[in-house]
Amino acid sequence: MSAAVSELERHDLLAPVGINRGSIGRTSVTYGLGPKAGFVVGVDCGTTHINAIARGLDGTTLATVEMPLVDKSADERFRLIEDVVARLLSQFEARSTPLRAIAIALPNIISASLERMSGRETLIPVLEHFQAIYAAPVLLENNVNCAALAEYHEGSAKQYSFAIYMQIGVKTGMGIVLDGRLFRGFKGGAGEIGHLPFPWSQHERPKWQQVETYMGSTALLERAALDWPENEGAPPKSTSELFARMEQSRTARAIVEQHARDVGNLAAACVSVLDPQLIVLGGGVGQNPQLLPGVRDVVRELCWPVEVVNGQLSNQATVLGAVRLAIDFAMARLLGEEGKAAFLYPNALTVGRISI
Repeated sequence: MSAAVSELERHDLLAPVGINRGSIGRTSVTYGLGPKAGFVVGVDCGTTHINAIARGLDGTTLATVEMPLVDKSADERFRLIEDVVARLLSQFEARSTPLRAIAIALPNIISASLERMSGRETLIPVLEHFQAIYAAPVLLENNVNCAALAEYHEGSAKQYSFAIYMQIGVKTGMGIVLDGRLFRGFKGGAGEIGHLPFPWSQHERPKWQQVETYMGSTALLERAALDWPENEGAPPKSTSELFARMEQSRTARAIVEQHARDVGNLAAACVSVLDPQLIVLGGGVGQNPQLLPGVRDVVRELCWPVEVVNGQLSNQATVLGAVRLAIDFAMARLLGEEGKAAFLYPNALTVGRISI
């Protein structure tokens, strides 16, 4: 064993990380992964930005890139992923250590064949290009699932075995993590709470994705503009402005309180189906602490007790989750285990089922 460890250390695949000294017995050295064990890349390709992080398998951050986006189509965003990854890898000596995996988070349902993804015809050539240049597995995952995974390992849900992450922002979604593993459902659509039937009564018929439309920040600001009184000046142009004006504006406070009740109703529905230990609120709107008391009140009223908290990782949650997914996948491969991914290029295009 000592000879094997020494050889791995000479090749920088293992490195000492500490010394254990007990009251009896010999002193022992603790080893971890070395700098040449490899690294991974995580990418958050959202609708308003592309963020990327390169990390060693030991968790050391090697480089980061952030690119804001304005009015970009899915095709344009997918093409920019290549530029972002190239810029990321130019920041350090990437060729001196193997790239083990690339994980890309997208605001889409990720199925095994991407059969319903908008921009699929553009994305597949991007994945082919990655495969040709870097010869590393490419994983695709839903952005909210990635954020849920990050909060589970690095954020608000670290002490819990079963947590759900609710993204409330431009769009609405939910990620489900149980014992460190994502629950994706049969075809990758688990947690798509924006698709729940809404509205629903004797006099109303549900509309397609109406929860996502109604709960989204655009509709929230539109409702605020309709109700905004002239004596309080111009209505807020962003959700951050709406929350900032709560202390001085009775109207802003009432709008936020109603939105908290709406989020609470949605959270209560999720609790009734899944019975989690914890709900983590994230996204551009959900991460606001002013929303939390109202959500908690509704959940307490409509279902059995469950803890509700704000996320800790803000807008970094998705990219950190993508990196975590890539590291977990790479480590599983190195240890001879089966990597778990919703979409793994190129394997997924030739397989008729989804891996859970």
